[in-house]
Amino acid sequence: MGSAQSASRHRQASRIAWRTVLREPFCAATWRRFAYLLLAVPVGVLCVPIALVGGPAGRIQRGLAQRLLGMEVAAPRRTGPLALAHAVISVPLNLTALMVSGYFWTVVVINLAYPLRPDSDPANAWGGPTMAGAWALHGIAGGVAFLLITPWVMRGFTLLQARLVKSFLGNDRTGLLGATGVALAVAALCALLSIPVIHQL
Repeated sequence: MGSAQSASRHRQASRIAWRTVLREPFCAATWRRFAYLLLAVPVGVLCVPIALVGGPAGRIQRGLAQRLLGMEVAAPRRTGPLALAHAVISVPLNLTALMVSGYFWTVVVINLAYPLRPDSDPANAWGGPTMAGAWALHGIAGGVAFLLITPWVMRGFTLLQARLVKSFLGNDRTGLLGATGVALAVAALCALLSIPVIHQL
């Protein structure tokens, strides 16, 4: 009896997980995250000189995260040099997050729209020699797969970006060094992995 209930709960959890994965590309929260990734780069760059002159860089960064990521970050009495440190450290991560997410969304579009591509010659393409076969392979393996993966990649980036905002610009300094190390390591790793991708373009 217990094993049957356990198996039933496992099947139900699997169905819920798959529904979540399938719905994620179409959720409003996913597109708010993408908006955050788009805006974090120019806002972060702009906050460097603002922080240098003692302006409200911390408040600007917290406001962006609160509005688009739904974060609640209690404002400290003053951020001082931490606002400048956050602005500088977050720039490479913000740029990496935008480039990776933008590349993934580009893969979705160019594969789902494979027949419209000027280089879409099915004769020598994977899934060819027919256009239907080439489109099916590119659309499913490249388009649909990346459509389901990309929202989770963005979620991972925004979780790390949110951690930096909380650590540098909030009241809780716990894990500040760890979050900084992870952010810089992720940016460096993505930069290294981008080299073969750039060579293929």
